[in-house]
Amino acid sequence: MKIDWAALGSVFGVSLVFTVGLVTLFTLGVNGLSRREKAAAQGGSATLAVTGAYVCFAACAAAVAYGIHLIVAKA
Repeated sequence: MKIDWAALGSVFGVSLVFTVGLVTLFTLGVNGLSRREKAAAQGGSATLAVTGAYVCFAACAAAVAYGIHLIVAKA
């Protein structure tokens, strides 16, 4: 059995980068929703923050759907 260490390292690196990116997007979405709560408490509006949060959540959902598509397409 021969292990291709370069390919294994490449898969690890790409997985790490995309995982950190997806977690960052989700965190930005949660942050945007919390800004809405702060603005509502102060009597203001945070339309841009909420829109950004929904865009972040949509991007997360699209990334997950694409990953599932890649897994199912190989089966």
